[in-house]
Amino acid sequence: MAYQSINPATGALVKTFDNHTDAQVQAALAVAHAVYKSDWSKGDIQPRLAVLDKLADLIEARSEQLAVTLVQEMGKRISEARFEVQMSADIARYYARNAAGFLAGRKLETAHGDAWTEYHPIGVVVAVEPWNFPLYQLIRVAGPNIAVGNPVLAKHASNVPQAAAAFEQLVRAAGAPAGVWTNLYASGDQVAALIADDRVQGVALTGSEKAGSIVAAQAGKYLKKSVLELGGADVFMVLDDADVDKAAEVGAAARLYVAGQACNAAKRFLVHEKVADRFLEKFTAIFAGIKVGDPMDESADMGPLCSLAARADIAQQVDNAVQAGATLHYGGKALPGPGAYYSPTILTNVTRDNPAYFSEFFGPVAQVYVVRSDDEAVELANDSMFGLSGVVFSADVERARKLASRIETGSVWINTRSSTSPELPFGGVKRSGYGRELAEDGLKELVNQKMIVVARG
Repeated sequence: MAYQSINPATGALVKTFDNHTDAQVQAALAVAHAVYKSDWSKGDIQPRLAVLDKLADLIEARSEQLAVTLVQEMGKRISEARFEVQMSADIARYYARNAAGFLAGRKLETAHGDAWTEYHPIGVVVAVEPWNFPLYQLIRVAGPNIAVGNPVLAKHASNVPQAAAAFEQLVRAAGAPAGVWTNLYASGDQVAALIADDRVQGVALTGSEKAGSIVAAQAGKYLKKSVLELGGADVFMVLDDADVDKAAEVGAAARLYVAGQACNAAKRFLVHEKVADRFLEKFTAIFAGIKVGDPMDESADMGPLCSLAARADIAQQVDNAVQAGATLHYGGKALPGPGAYYSPTILTNVTRDNPAYFSEFFGPVAQVYVVRSDDEAVELANDSMFGLSGVVFSADVERARKLASRIETGSVWINTRSSTSPELPFGGVKRSGYGRELAEDGLKELVNQKMIVVARG
């Protein structure tokens, strides 16, 4: 696989990076394992937290430069890139300030004597990360693992090599020893070989269902703990008592953020029949008013997809859905020019036998379903292979809370769009993966939760 930075807005090749050789990958593993065996991992937590604190400062100090890199490599709008950079700094600072308390240990009540739990690193972690949030995806792994003391070998997506290199440089500039975080321009076979190595004890992956299946199988074969955050087909429920205008505005933003290329973006809109016409009218008007253009243009509402190949994939999905009986309510076309632009699109009348019904659309395509009751909404929501996040809009918060509890998903947001924050655990169920990242939950995924008992005399 070629590691290339190609600007999705222009199609221009910016830079190509050489893949690391097998010898370089093995040398990186040796250095990372030596770090795990050293005082850096085994000793006091404060030097590691100081690195995270400094990392947050450096990210903020270089925020505009980093944001521009994200725009040029994957095409998100500059405002979206700035938000991602700030969120990345916030995550680093969150763990710098809270990890010591989270890892302080826990006293256990038992008749066997004095007992407690301690938290220790487990060893080298291999991280395989995607392109859609090139900095945020890395800090989600780096924050907890630097705090715990697990060195990380990171294989980033092949289309964001500049972001991958920049992040490694930031970690080193923050004071981390060589081997704490290593960027590898590696192949799938090299990743598989790393996971098989006894010095690697954990695997983290965010990506497609296919990639997750391959990595999980390799991790399972060698009995390595893994954390996977995969795709989503998130529901956005609009109940009959909802503020329809607000729901349409928030829903459009939730679907079109980063040109629809977010795992936890709203994708399936389940609207009560009493408000369905009003919602669809408002929703369509918002889609029609979206200014698609240069992601560096502050006035643009949506940029390109990450590549021409991604645009071709989403166009084919839409065509397949329509051929199978769905209604192309709005959009559904590639936009002219050299960039990977695609129009905001709305599909209706998607039946269960349509391939679109069970598919994830990783682009600016919304599916709108009309439901007659809360029970029907829950049934449709749960009739999915995915379960990452969801949204419920209702004037009756208690009603929304009850519905949220019934939806098979990793998180539910009421009267707002699904988002992320350092203190909130993130992850899903079913084919959306397993385990959690961020918050205290994410910190304790790849640790040795060691129990110690001192017998009473």
